[in-house]
Amino acid sequence: MIQRSAESIYVDELCKSAKDAYRQIRFINTSKKNKVLEKLASSLISRKSEILKENAKDLEAGKSKGLSSALLDRLTLDDKRIQNLANAVLEIKALPDPVGETVRGVTLPNGVRLNTKRVPLGVVMVIYESRPNVTIDVGALSFKSGNACILRGGSEAIHSNTILAKIFQDCLVEEGLSPNAVTFVDRTEREYMIPFLKQTSYIDIVVPRGGEGLIRFVSENSLIPVVKHDKGVVNLYIDKEADPKKVLPIAVNSKVQRPGVCNAAENLIIHSEYPYTKELLEGLASKGVQLLLDPRSLSIFPKGQPVKEEDYLEEFLDLRFSVKTVDTIQEAIQFIEVTSSGHTEAIVTEDVSAANYFAGSLDSAAIFVNISTRFHDGGEFGLGAEVGISTGKLHVRGPMGLVHLTTTTTYAEGEGQVRG
Repeated sequence: MIQRSAESIYVDELCKSAKDAYRQIRFINTSKKNKVLEKLASSLISRKSEILKENAKDLEAGKSKGLSSALLDRLTLDDKRIQNLANAVLEIKALPDPVGETVRGVTLPNGVRLNTKRVPLGVVMVIYESRPNVTIDVGALSFKSGNACILRGGSEAIHSNTILAKIFQDCLVEEGLSPNAVTFVDRTEREYMIPFLKQTSYIDIVVPRGGEGLIRFVSENSLIPVVKHDKGVVNLYIDKEADPKKVLPIAVNSKVQRPGVCNAAENLIIHSEYPYTKELLEGLASKGVQLLLDPRSLSIFPKGQPVKEEDYLEEFLDLRFSVKTVDTIQEAIQFIEVTSSGHTEAIVTEDVSAANYFAGSLDSAAIFVNISTRFHDGGEFGLGAEVGISTGKLHVRGPMGLVHLTTTTTYAEGEGQVRG
């Protein structure tokens, strides 16, 4: 008799329970879904003290481990962020239910009637780091789209994630539904992750969102289709025809507002003929940004530090900005093609032809003209919350919202037709 490991038994039981829950919820009506989500939003507020208590444990542990201020910010929940979580749930509740939507209806010449409709993906596993809001965002999106989800967060947020998942599960139970529709993995050891990635009978899709190491590990070990939400090495290009009144606010917002998120800019590319480079660098430095400068920008702003070539490939998730000076827009594009992770690229310019050339020359999930890179977000795109921002090209690219958690089934009806 083959001896099964503790890890294998644990994973099998969780996956089977999630699949059973999916079979229960896959086609429940929209009003039932919305009732659960409304209860969830209310419970997040009424149980705020529990959430803050557990989050404080994670923050204390994070500080003792020496996490950076940006990573601690990603980990932090406060009154405002809990309210934002509740608001995000209500936004998802208000979105149209994609399940059952007809995407194609046609009658063939032989009289066969075809209807292609949206159906849930099944069991969605999301593996994520640091940000406890993902537990609620992904749980709500998965539930509204008729999917069960398996959530595996990072060890740094274990207490916060546990209480948030428990609150969601309590809401499901109160409405007579299986709590396993939102299954939470409370084991964060790496050896527990690999068995999940082999569960082709139970899990339909795996979504890793986090650092480069996590993405590579999941991609190399998974037998299940993977939608990668990779790191954000985001480039912001300041063209020679950029309006200085737009440049500094866009650069500051792209870097400073929340440096620890994937849509924050990491590389600042400046055309050598842009006349206000000194003012731009001074403005960023005044906001606490550590500037890593190439020789030409360092000669303009000697208070910075010399940049290393490897810095241009780094997702800092912190108040550090790598700066590159270029002589042409073509040089800027060549630089981006080498450094970009395919997440977001932005240009600031008043030259329409330059903007069009920039947008038409690059291959990333989002390309922006004269707006902050921070707008690459499911909520900002009108999708409600998001599972993450996909940097791959298959199934979905960019913010993965409600509709992207569905696939299609084609229903055919006839009067006895057979194929000749």
